Amino acid sequence: MHTARRDYETCALIGTGHFLSHFYMLCLPPLFLAWRAEFGVSFAMLGLAVALMSGTTALLQTPVGFLVDRHGARPFLVGGTLLMALSVSAMAFAEDFRLILLLAVLSGVGNSVIHPADYAILAGSIRKEFMGRAFALHTFTGNLGFALAPPVIAALLLVMDWRGALGLVGLLGLPVVAAILWQSRILVDQPKRKEKTLGGGALLTSRPILAFFAFFLLSAMAGTGVQAFLITVLGKLWGTPVAVASLALTGYMAGATAGTLVGGWVADKRGSNLLGFVVLLTLAAVALLLSMGLVPWPSLLLPLVALVAGGCLGASRTPRDVMLKEACPPGEVGKVFGFVSAGLPLGGAITPVPLGLLLDWGHPGLILPVVGALLVLSLLCAGGARALAATPRRAAAPAE
Repeated sequence: MHTARRDYETCALIGTGHFLSHFYMLCLPPLFLAWRAEFGVSFAMLGLAVALMSGTTALLQTPVGFLVDRHGARPFLVGGTLLMALSVSAMAFAEDFRLILLLAVLSGVGNSVIHPADYAILAGSIRKEFMGRAFALHTFTGNLGFALAPPVIAALLLVMDWRGALGLVGLLGLPVVAAILWQSRILVDQPKRKEKTLGGGALLTSRPILAFFAFFLLSAMAGTGVQAFLITVLGKLWGTPVAVASLALTGYMAGATAGTLVGGWVADKRGSNLLGFVVLLTLAAVALLLSMGLVPWPSLLLPLVALVAGGCLGASRTPRDVMLKEACPPGEVGKVFGFVSAGLPLGGAITPVPLGLLLDWGHPGLILPVVGALLVLSLLCAGGARALAATPRRAAAPAE
């Protein structure tokens, strides 16, 4: 019998692998100074290691999604997690920085499996009434991996060298793989389609899926803008001390992470009526973000405002994922989530340069309005995606 306990066990297994995938993405930057001293490479080359890992992940998510839908998610989840972890651990033995770059690519190959395989398994293993909370826990564990990677690596470097630190964190993947194999009976793959649907390419270029991709892309562009430039903007506009502005950014990130859990609970309670909730929360976040660029908030209130803004955006993320899952034809979850979630790293790559140019040209007051405009545009895409996906005939029509 499928129980709530099994739902939580499934989320724990899937979430642990998702935590590691995000953790490994940010475990390399704290090592840059040690690598620069050891290998004598430029900062551009050091950045290339992270770019190769994240870029490989983004590029391969969609083709891996096709394989997950065709052959099942569990073998790919086990193999991907193992490759991702062992590649990071093998960096500890590198004597040439070029080998680290190669291993970063291999880790990215393993990491590319995580999103399509995770969502395909969640679609088949979790009760419908718990799906929102399952997606929320999945997002939460990933954000936790991002948050913990830098301080964990920094702490390890206090007691061992960089080789020991990488070898240790890489080996963390082995018990995760063992747990997945041991408990694989509870990981049920997504239901297969019973009737002919659009081909994979036609599905991914259909209007609703492209609209969801734009929704994810624009949301990521806005979020990256806040994360990258909030401290600078507050300093230039109001002379906010770095410590206070950093606390505001920390509040924003904490709110965005915790908000996903609230969004999951709401998604399960509201069922399919989620678009209004997403619109309301996003507009509230836009108003709060704009206020930080228009009003010199007192130092005690500024972090609280940022916390609430981040919480609103975080709470809107889980309903976004649930709406996409509801738009997926049976048996197509892997490729759809692989394709659409690739918009997240792409959005993160697009934003920093143009927003940085606005700062270079002396317009810090435009940064938060641009972020707000991106979020409003994302809502238009969300509404279009929801409307198209709700109409089977129109949802089946490929984009022209």
